[in-house]
Amino acid sequence: MQRRKVTITRVMCERAVPSNAGFTLIELLVVIVILGILAGLIVPNIMDKPEEARKAKARMQLEAVENALKMYKLDTGFYPTTEQGLRALVEKPSTGKIPLKWREGGYLEKGELPKDPWGNDFAYLCPGVHNKDFDLWSYGPNGAEAGEGSEDNVVNWKK
Repeated sequence: MQRRKVTITRVMCERAVPSNAGFTLIELLVVIVILGILAGLIVPNIMDKPEEARKAKARMQLEAVENALKMYKLDTGFYPTTEQGLRALVEKPSTGKIPLKWREGGYLEKGELPKDPWGNDFAYLCPGVHNKDFDLWSYGPNGAEAGEGSEDNVVNWKK
């Protein structure tokens, strides 16, 4: 008798597990609707971020150029003049105050001046008007020095 109970229990256990487990059409539709709602809420917030990302990249590039200028001063004892410009970071100046201990290979990675995220050159003024040593800035998305949109300029004198 006990043997029979064991076989009945075994048969009942085998039948309790469904043979074709999966999602129903309604479950799939609910998941798709939830994903659609989330995408509708998140995508508009992400679409406004590219300009902020470009400004953040410009700030990082400004800091890298600032550090290169500081290394230039450590080696030479002075910053490049406005006339020599940032080009002095990648090529030894041949005019103006010529540095005696200019670093071979320059002061920037890859030996080239970076462009700002909008494809423009960074502006440089030495001695600076806003900083006592030098001013360094990007004209931002519109490339305008002053006037409308100049508040988008990325500068080293505002942290």
